[in-house]
Amino acid sequence: MDSDALVVVANRLPVERDDAEGWRLSPGGLVSALVPVLGDTSATWIGWNGMAGNEVAPGEAMPEEFSGIRMVAVPLTQEDVELHYEGFSNGAIWPLYHDCVATPSYHRIEYDAYARINAQFAWSAEQECPEGARVWVHDYQLQLVPGLLRTSRPDLQMGFFLHIPFPPVELFAQLPWREQILRGLLGADVVGFQTSRDARNFLAATETILGLRPGGDRVDVEDGSGHRTVHVQAFPIGIDAAAFAARAADPVVLARARQIREEIGAGSQLLLGVDRLDYTKGIAVRLRAFGEVLHEESLDATDVTMLQVAVPSRQNIDEYQRVRDDVELLVGRVNGDVASVGRPVVHYLHRPVDRDELVAMYVAADVLVVTPLRDGMNLVAKEFVACRAREDGGLVLSEFTGAAHQLDAAYLVNPYDVDAVKRALVAAVRAAPDEQQRRMRLLRANVFENDVTRWAETFLATLDGADGT
Repeated sequence: MDSDALVVVANRLPVERDDAEGWRLSPGGLVSALVPVLGDTSATWIGWNGMAGNEVAPGEAMPEEFSGIRMVAVPLTQEDVELHYEGFSNGAIWPLYHDCVATPSYHRIEYDAYARINAQFAWSAEQECPEGARVWVHDYQLQLVPGLLRTSRPDLQMGFFLHIPFPPVELFAQLPWREQILRGLLGADVVGFQTSRDARNFLAATETILGLRPGGDRVDVEDGSGHRTVHVQAFPIGIDAAAFAARAADPVVLARARQIREEIGAGSQLLLGVDRLDYTKGIAVRLRAFGEVLHEESLDATDVTMLQVAVPSRQNIDEYQRVRDDVELLVGRVNGDVASVGRPVVHYLHRPVDRDELVAMYVAADVLVVTPLRDGMNLVAKEFVACRAREDGGLVLSEFTGAAHQLDAAYLVNPYDVDAVKRALVAAVRAAPDEQQRRMRLLRANVFENDVTRWAETFLATLDGADGT
């Protein structure tokens, strides 16, 4: 037995190929959360390498080990990507779990691909896991894996963590394959969520749909392994706060922050938005609110500027293409209504930014605006706070993020209420220095205390203590 071995199973490997640098760590939230923790363990990471057909040019083969983590690639064809990832995962599960902000689409051929790819990941884990190993499965693309692994490898300690919200049972119940998804998740010994609300939603679904009787944070199940107890809890994910703080203090980053202010021509206040270009992120909400406060002269257009970074995401999906069109139309409209010649009030970037550039933006900004219509956590909010060593600035934060449950010293808003967002923007911009400091001290205390290491250690300790009883 090797109970110290840890095998991570996720949709993507933590590396990606860069034409200039070769292989490097991916910029995603899961990677940034787990890599600092896994580097000190005997860890294996199973996932897709991001290339359809697993085609890698000679001399560019994926590394077998990176940052102390052994890599195991699961090959996917282009059809697999279209049906499993772009199809069922992001056409059905993603909108459903985000409160149906967009209408989910349910296609049997896509679910069949989802089930087949989940079986492929489970088989890979079955082969790679030593006896008694700990397995940590991640996110909505692989919800069937725990149940499949439970059948073939009952010796494993299994945890599952959902990085996105879990919907109320009234919404989840519309999923044609609801029972399969629930039984897949219940194959784990520990099922983790971002918030206690998500955990309660899941427990309610097991009771309403499967007829189980949860007790507290546990639910008893009967399967091929006999009688088991599944632990269902909230484990709010954190960030490597110390690492962000260190980068924010770097002289090169500080110089770049000053340069950003000069390049933008920002007056006394710079508002910042950083998001994947996704219909759940509420980018249009903040643009409308910002445009209206400037038009109404609640804020002075000569003294306030917004920088909106919209990182490309799922560009092959029609809904995401429409979101881009809508956002860029709004950027043009706001600038057309209130900007002056040579001085736009909204600066818009539709491209990825590297870590140092992002940190420089956090340092340069005065107010971060985070307005998702629904979000599992939102690590951008925590990253911004970690970078505010001067304990100044403000955070406008949607109530419908997981982060709002922890960062209650932010200016919390209902993103469906444009007037509420407007009031929050004005309050954050006009806040006195002592009020900024009071709020930011509280925010920073939470972010540094509940960092990524604590998240991972708490989850794994719970998994170690979950013996099925």
